[in-house]
Amino acid sequence: MLDFDGRYEALRRRDAALDGVMFVAVKTTGIYCRPVCPARTPLARNVTFYRSAAAAEHAGFRPCLRCRPETAPFCPAWNGTRTTVERALRLIENGELDRSSVDRLAERLGVGPRHLARLFARHLDASPLQVALSLRIQRAKRLIDATDLPIATVADRSGFSSTRRMCTAFTRLYGRPPSAFRRAVRTSKLENG
Repeated sequence: MLDFDGRYEALRRRDAALDGVMFVAVKTTGIYCRPVCPARTPLARNVTFYRSAAAAEHAGFRPCLRCRPETAPFCPAWNGTRTTVERALRLIENGELDRSSVDRLAERLGVGPRHLARLFARHLDASPLQVALSLRIQRAKRLIDATDLPIATVADRSGFSSTRRMCTAFTRLYGRPPSAFRRAVRTSKLENG
């Protein structure tokens, strides 16, 4: 981190590189800002720098209503509802919908299932279940391509509740069952090896 003079100079320049990295509190107003705030630059003697919005708030400063420092880059609020969708995607990738329901996923995220569905529609044009199915198929395809595991084991490890469901999903998406991919992989290996 820069020394006081370096930080103050960055504040005077409204250096965007430090946006979300440092916060500027003004002792005379009791307000803290982002370094890119369009407000007039305060005198150096009235300024204190903090490394997070939380630290400035803990010191008793209120967020500026102009630059909204609590929504600075690297702060989850900056992404708004996209943050909720990203958290949901991480949980889905880790198999949350393989073991549980959309209702339970929404509960873990602190939103209702209908609101979660709206967020997915807005940000991904797909439902949480559609995303989970796509991820299961991708996992299964990788296992079919890279291993000689039986199709039933591939279905289980990919998060499908049954081999039949995996075969149905493959047939809908690719127009052929997963066993056709296994044959294609074996044929390719025989030709190349």
